[in-house]
Amino acid sequence: MTPAQILGAILLGMVISAAGAWKVQDWRYGGRLANQAGQFQSDLDLISAAAAKQTRDETDKRLALEQQLAGQDQQHTKELSDAQRNQAVLRDRLATSDLRLSVLLDSADPASGCNVPSATGAVGVVHAARRAQLDPAHAQRIITITDDGDKAVIALRACQDYVRTIQK
Repeated sequence: MTPAQILGAILLGMVISAAGAWKVQDWRYGGRLANQAGQFQSDLDLISAAAAKQTRDETDKRLALEQQLAGQDQQHTKELSDAQRNQAVLRDRLATSDLRLSVLLDSADPASGCNVPSATGAVGVVHAARRAQLDPAHAQRIITITDDGDKAVIALRACQDYVRTIQK
């Protein structure tokens, strides 16, 4: 063998050895990448599961809140319709003269110079007090004002309940 052939054989051996080393390194590196990819996928699965659970929990809370608010809305709507029905009955009774509104008069007030008899009828509530009956039109206006007040109180209570429920 000539020195050139020996040198060529040595170089060829080195190239084969380097290629083998590269191949082994590639297998090792590929194995590490596969392990990292597997770990990354398992971490991603855990994060996805946690996010899905949190989303389900928030959805359940929202649905429970919506049901609670719907129940409160039904309750306040019923209160409002009951108040309106009571006011309508009261207006009807005033219109048919079944009911009359009256006011107590201050007998010590010299400005109330009207001579209203102090005797009460069979349906009177206050005995021996001077009373004056209100004009039916004025009584209707008073009932309308109280009806508006009742509606406002019910609406205010509904708003307050809504805010308290949302703040929880």
